[in-house]
Amino acid sequence: MSSHDAPTGRTNYGSPAAPPRSDAPEPAESPARVGTIVWGLIVVALAALIIVAQLGIVALNGTYVVIGLMIGAGAALVIGGLLSARGRDKAARTRKS
Repeated sequence: MSSHDAPTGRTNYGSPAAPPRSDAPEPAESPARVGTIVWGLIVVALAALIIVAQLGIVALNGTYVVIGLMIGAGAALVIGGLLSARGRDKAARTRKS
């Protein structure tokens, strides 16, 4: 009887038809970095402002837009960095030595 006669759930090599297992540990998920989030928000804000300006809903002064984005991005980076540092301090205290 050949291996092509009846489906048995096995491959031609006699092993079960199951996905191969990997013994390597799965990588730990790392949280998104504050800088990545802030730069993403800047790009989204610029895109929204460009769309609003092109639709003629509002007239925007480029200098004021850039100043506002820089102030907002700087504040977000500082606050995010402080929160991240505070979170690392708590994690370091709770670890067992």
